[in-house]
Amino acid sequence: MQLTMLGVGSSAGTPVIGCRCATCMSDNPRNKRTRCSSLLTLKNGRNILIDTGPDIRLQALRERIDHVDAVLYTHTHADHLHGIDDMRAFCQKQRQQIPLYGKPDAMEHIVSKFGYAIREPGDFWDLPILSVNPVTDTFSLFDAHVTPVPVMHGRMDMYGYRIGNLAYLTDASAIPDSSLALLQGLDVLLLDCLRYTPHYTHFSLAQSLEQAAIIGAKQTYLIHMTHEMEYDTVSKMLPPSVHVGYDGLRLEIAGA
Repeated sequence: MQLTMLGVGSSAGTPVIGCRCATCMSDNPRNKRTRCSSLLTLKNGRNILIDTGPDIRLQALRERIDHVDAVLYTHTHADHLHGIDDMRAFCQKQRQQIPLYGKPDAMEHIVSKFGYAIREPGDFWDLPILSVNPVTDTFSLFDAHVTPVPVMHGRMDMYGYRIGNLAYLTDASAIPDSSLALLQGLDVLLLDCLRYTPHYTHFSLAQSLEQAAIIGAKQTYLIHMTHEMEYDTVSKMLPPSVHVGYDGLRLEIAGA
């Protein structure tokens, strides 16, 4: 299985509009962060997208993604959802309905906000043609086992996901003990890390490092970072098993 980090930025992206801080003005391409999303490519060639942020069109063009077979949604905040209309390009090309998976309340939200896209295939492909599939437990998707991992985003319950020996946890401020039990034996963990200072809906750098040590994945990559997090500076502060993620980073992961 291959994972491609499409975007590792927070809701504002980096550079931030109008900002002239060192990170936003940096020439290092690893400081250019689009909104948070990743792509899983299974051994059988199926592509599973995690979230559809507002930068998904540019991410797909940059990474030359030519098909999407399903989407996993972590939650429905704008920076993780509002590129959903760009799924129509894949529906048109594939002439297939694309299934969406997520928490039952997330699926309800998508139906209420983007109901025009939740439809059965017909004679026309000028709109997205998507289906909603609420999940609450491990399910099979293209022969891969996908396990929702409940986490807290402030007061909001949302999902991370485990697929094989990979786990993806964005926008987390707490991980319940019951979810930690689902995260044992990981090869790769993608973990929320908003900024240096504490935030009530996200892990700070210190909290991310604490959680990484508790989970004990062989390799952890920090994602969903603000412009405070300059790539080289943060990289020098990390233990050997923790890395700063960046847009376009590809990882080969055993299994699935």
